[in-house]
Amino acid sequence: MLALGTLEDLPADYREKLTRQNLVPLWPSLRSVLPPGKPALRTQPILWSYQALRPLLLQAGELTPIEKAERRVLVLANPGHGLEKMQASSSIYLGMQLLLPGEWAPAHKHTPNAVRMIVEGEGAYTTVDGEKCPMSRGDLILTPTGLWHEHGHDGKDPVVWLDVLDLPLVYYMEASYVTEGKAQEVSATMNERGYARGGVVPAPVFSRSSDRRYPMLRYAWSDARSALLGLAESQPGIDAVQVAYVNPETGGDCQNILGFSALMLRPGETLKLPARSPAMVFHLIEGGADVEIDRALFNLSPADTCCAPGYTPVTLKNRSSEQPAFVFIADEAPLHKKLGVYEVRA
Repeated sequence: MLALGTLEDLPADYREKLTRQNLVPLWPSLRSVLPPGKPALRTQPILWSYQALRPLLLQAGELTPIEKAERRVLVLANPGHGLEKMQASSSIYLGMQLLLPGEWAPAHKHTPNAVRMIVEGEGAYTTVDGEKCPMSRGDLILTPTGLWHEHGHDGKDPVVWLDVLDLPLVYYMEASYVTEGKAQEVSATMNERGYARGGVVPAPVFSRSSDRRYPMLRYAWSDARSALLGLAESQPGIDAVQVAYVNPETGGDCQNILGFSALMLRPGETLKLPARSPAMVFHLIEGGADVEIDRALFNLSPADTCCAPGYTPVTLKNRSSEQPAFVFIADEAPLHKKLGVYEVRA
């Protein structure tokens, strides 16, 4: 490959003239922004242990009242990007959020898209665009860009969920902001019931079709789990037992930038994923699984979360020979496909 000139090759007075005009020569940095063959990856393979994280999150509940936090969250930060950047990958933000009994996290809306994967507890809810969405372990709740949402808790025990946002990308585009609002009036509850069976959706024969961009906001874990078990039983030879969270009216991704799915590892199964361009996040809902990312090996217990950089092969293994393991996956695939940079490497 052609050896390029360095910044030090240029005379000091010439460099000073460039700086005064806010100009930068490209060739000394060309290989940094366009490395040969493969991107320069900052995202590192990393595991966040829920057992280690949970006491610190509960302590945050003691140290900081909700009125001073608005959203009481511990961010799962990837050291490859710098902890101060508060991002798990180039486009994914992760945070563990705590809501205590009787608390209310006030209504707001923001430009980044968010989802909530419920980790533990009962009795809490998220109200999104007037729809009250109850929270149970394993449920996925959408709070898409521009929709009002708030969190409340009528139960007796702490509720914790995993936040997944496309905040790093939206912030990078200088498009990230929030608008605060007042408590919503609940106008609908459990709208997802109309989409609870695959291939069957409300028909607009006697009414106008819905103009909601996000017709389904809550994806119950009981339904997703049943779908995985049914898929494994009906197609025992399938390569991977996986279902995607999609818009039930269009069949497309449930949100614009990040993709979400649930994976079942059959008893004793080892699943090798090819190297793909998007980064991936794995969050264990049930069971026990080993995740090998390049040369890093992580042993996941329930509620543990790990991150895999793009262009990196991943191997998942169910540690049990008797029981399935269930994994929630978030990735950047929709973004990569929209931009035309999606790749799968053998």
